[in-house]
Amino acid sequence: MQGFVDDIGRLTLDNADFRHVLYTGHHLQLVLMALAPGEEIGEEVHEDRDQFFRIEAGNGEITIDGTTRPVAAEFAMVVPAGARHNVRNVGASPLRLYTLYGPPEHRDGVEFASKAEAEAAHEHFDGTTTE
Repeated sequence: MQGFVDDIGRLTLDNADFRHVLYTGHHLQLVLMALAPGEEIGEEVHEDRDQFFRIEAGNGEITIDGTTRPVAAEFAMVVPAGARHNVRNVGASPLRLYTLYGPPEHRDGVEFASKAEAEAAHEHFDGTTTE
């Protein structure tokens, strides 16, 4: 097995997809995201997983269980399992970030250019990993 080794900052800054699953292990998944101005991930709760986010570019805000905080480049956020959360782009340029969570939630390698495309797909992790 090779794992994942690459320049995550560059990959995140170069990503224009709403969701791009970069690496899927048996217990962890790495996903790049780009939110257009005014766009949000969408409110969600993961009962079975903690989630880590890292902002590489842009200005946004994160809401965790009703508390909203501003976020910007170089901010990291951890959302505990069971917490209702959402990330929004409140800036004038794309909010570029990556997220790590386990267990995996999406099919390995999936790329969706827009939030609408991602929501329409109704896809979920099928047990296939990157390697």
